[in-house]
Amino acid sequence: MKKRAMRGGIFLMGAVDWNRRLFDSLIPLPEGTSYNAYLVEGSEKTALIDTADPALEHVLLAQLEDVKKIDYIISLHTEQDHSGAIPTLLAKYPEARVVCSTKAKELLQDHLHIDGGIIDAMEDGQTLSLGNRTFKFIHTPWVHWPETMCAYLQEEKILFSCDFFGSHLATSDMFAGESPAIYEGAKRYYAEIMMPFRSIIRNNMKKLEGYEFDMIAPSHGPVYDKPDFILDAYRDWISDRVSNFVAIPYISMHGSTEIMVDRLLDALVERGVKVQKYELSVTDIGKLAIDLVDAATIVIGTPTVHFGPHPAVFSATHLANALRPKLKYAAIIGSYGWGTKAVEQISGLIPNLKVEVLGTVLCKGKPRAEDLAALDALADAIAEKHRAL
Repeated sequence: MKKRAMRGGIFLMGAVDWNRRLFDSLIPLPEGTSYNAYLVEGSEKTALIDTADPALEHVLLAQLEDVKKIDYIISLHTEQDHSGAIPTLLAKYPEARVVCSTKAKELLQDHLHIDGGIIDAMEDGQTLSLGNRTFKFIHTPWVHWPETMCAYLQEEKILFSCDFFGSHLATSDMFAGESPAIYEGAKRYYAEIMMPFRSIIRNNMKKLEGYEFDMIAPSHGPVYDKPDFILDAYRDWISDRVSNFVAIPYISMHGSTEIMVDRLLDALVERGVKVQKYELSVTDIGKLAIDLVDAATIVIGTPTVHFGPHPAVFSATHLANALRPKLKYAAIIGSYGWGTKAVEQISGLIPNLKVEVLGTVLCKGKPRAEDLAALDALADAIAEKHRAL
């Protein structure tokens, strides 16, 4: 990708990673991602905001081939997909100063071994002049590390938002518009990365209320040329509103748990409740995360392996606990061969989920008529709770 002009003297740079399918050896990337950097030229100084993942730093270096001088390398976030190319850029531009948040100075020294003597740490609200253009730095901790910040270009009303409002999406489109595909990518990004910090993000959103935005330029995904598109989405996602929706992550070893899941699914649909099941051996775990942004209820379905839940269910439950979605209700269903501690162990895995447990339905072996009736009763309880939302 060549550098692309967003506005006179402001360029989108960095690299589109079309082929990457896993982030942090954990997060699925079905649509790839991008590592956005931005070149901002002022009348006196030039700044580069963020860099690129070291694996694709050669793309950024090619874009900078005709840029003779950079005065400031602004690091909005320490992780290597943002800042990993800083050492290489400092070799190319040895006179450049590294600009970051006060917390990031220590982390840049620890993670990238950058000399602290060339780092200028910015306080929350501090400004940096490029001559005719001025950055104001806005600390936005825990979106999604403690040191993250945004850079607001005051004269142009552009917010360089770092991971805030980002989307893991490889695309040739520079601007997001109001694309449903970009909405989905941004929601996946929020679910997988931002959702655990929902209450803190609320505070960071409040900090942005006094600013006008012509563009929001994140470090992943396209630039928002219609900022209200992503701002309104975030306001919804961080609210306490939930949907009439049940998520059922499950595994079935010999078919019994599958019978129970299907019975509950049909019973919920009959009662006007939207429901989705996720067979964990084949499910994109990111899709489950996306749906947990809005779901009112999670029902965990598991067979028993050596008295406890199946390892895939254990992992998905642990992930749900880590993501801290705004669920209101939960239930556990499943089967066992001769004995089980699945309920106790699953309950112990979700201390972060402030949910009301609506019941458990466990059967020994293949479900009988009374087990299916208990699932119908569980569907009644869920539907009643959802009607009251």
